[in-house]
Amino acid sequence: LRWLKGNIKAMAKVNRLKVVLAEKEKTGKWLAESLGKDPATVSKWCTNSSQPDLGSLLKIADLLEVDLRELIVREYKSYLLSQENNK
Repeated sequence: LRWLKGNIKAMAKVNRLKVVLAEKEKTGKWLAESLGKDPATVSKWCTNSSQPDLGSLLKIADLLEVDLRELIVREYKSYLLSQENNK
């Protein structure tokens, strides 16, 4: 049972929104206003207590000028490097 709880918690961290916002020097409030969403909703996305739908993720990627994968792949830079090495 402990193993299951630990894995569920690990799986819960689906998006990197909080990290990418910090990298882009943007706030959750800015994102909420830009999307026309309640700041509490964006806060839940940033803490991974809930997840944005695909349409919202696409809009977020456009607003932050990042590849969609950067919002959802944990180690995006390592992922990019591995893709470059496989070419």
